[in-house]
Amino acid sequence: MTDNDVVSNQAQPQDEPEETMESLMGELLDAEGLNIDFPKAGEIRDGIIASLSEGQILVSVGAKSEGLITGKEYEAIPADILATLSVGKAIPVYVVTPEDQNGNLILSFIRAVEEQSWIDAEALLKSGESFESAVVGYNKGGLLVPMATIRGFIPASQISLSRRLAISGDTPEAKYKEMIGEKINVCVIEVDRERHRLILSERAASNETRDMIRDKVMDDLHEGDIRTGRVTSLAKFGAFVSIGGADGLVHLSEISWDRLEDPSQALKVGDEVKVKIISVDKERRRIGLSLRQLQGDPWSNQIKALKVGQLVEGEITRLTNFGAFAILRLPGDLEGLIHISELSEKRVEHPKEVIKVGEIVPLRIIKIDEENHRIGLSMRRVESAAYADMDWKTLAADYDLNPSTAGETLGEITGHEEALVEEPVVEAAAEPEAEAAAEPEAEAAPTEEKEAE
Repeated sequence: MTDNDVVSNQAQPQDEPEETMESLMGELLDAEGLNIDFPKAGEIRDGIIASLSEGQILVSVGAKSEGLITGKEYEAIPADILATLSVGKAIPVYVVTPEDQNGNLILSFIRAVEEQSWIDAEALLKSGESFESAVVGYNKGGLLVPMATIRGFIPASQISLSRRLAISGDTPEAKYKEMIGEKINVCVIEVDRERHRLILSERAASNETRDMIRDKVMDDLHEGDIRTGRVTSLAKFGAFVSIGGADGLVHLSEISWDRLEDPSQALKVGDEVKVKIISVDKERRRIGLSLRQLQGDPWSNQIKALKVGQLVEGEITRLTNFGAFAILRLPGDLEGLIHISELSEKRVEHPKEVIKVGEIVPLRIIKIDEENHRIGLSMRRVESAAYADMDWKTLAADYDLNPSTAGETLGEITGHEEALVEEPVVEAAAEPEAEAAAEPEAEAAPTEEKEAE
């Protein structure tokens, strides 16, 4: 067959559809044994950079074909990536059009990389494998992490538990700003090309559980440590505070030095607090925390103004079967216990027989237990002659008198000259065990101090 015959056989009417022309061309090439693989629109090819110039890259794609990366396809290449390209370098290219109006094969480097990224993402979704990237941005919903030229999104719920529990702040900037540039291991959990949607998960990649996090945190905790945590929930008996993913309990008694009826009086969910580790039980997975131990103990300072034998006023706050509690009408609102044996000289079956809540009464301090923060009070010893000398000195100080002044008596100063009769010392009755058990929060009954001489 001559060249003229080939030309003759290729001749086609000018109005023949383009697809028919390509089909006939393919058939002719096949008949001649010429298996030339012409580039097709939408396919990705391996190319070799043949030349570089301003605004244009010439790429060889085989089949004796060369294509151009130019115009907007050239402009789409980031400067940092463009700087890495050189003659002879192998790059993937996307066939935009096999032939433009000038007969040029138009290629795209960025589209090829992006398309390959989607292909890789689909493969990772199927395999479940993870990959490492870096946080490049954030929004109110979570973190932005790239995968080659496409940008993936990590919803807040898919951030690892340990990282989420360490996050603080009320705004996206406060939560995520410091994470920019941080390396992060993620896996693909959703791919949607049409919506250009790539969802990633650090949580799934880490395969962590709350038990794993708690055990890890507990290994690092020791009694006496001071940590920052966040209040996660409140209960009648205390507050739960998360420390790096492990929840510890601040018992109601450890929230404040003040008496609280409910933890909500001092705390709310979401509060960031400093706590002291007071116990770590790894077997039972329990952590005991304290807020008040990081606060100054007001009791120690307030109690310095008190002494055994001192007369005070108190307001009855509550009654129990073994006594009554009273708030001292002094700075600090210290509370003490009037044991049932200290209410009256007569036998009392229940405090309600002689006292009621809200009543203000004179009281004598008969015991101060600094270690346990307990004050023992008495009503029956308010008039006790055993404390006459102390009362005289206190009254003399109030009147700016010399306590050693001869011929003056307490009665003369106060206008009451009744003789003071020494009363016998009566030991406080022991608190019945059954009664003590009925009120677990109440302080133990005070024992009578040695009478002042």
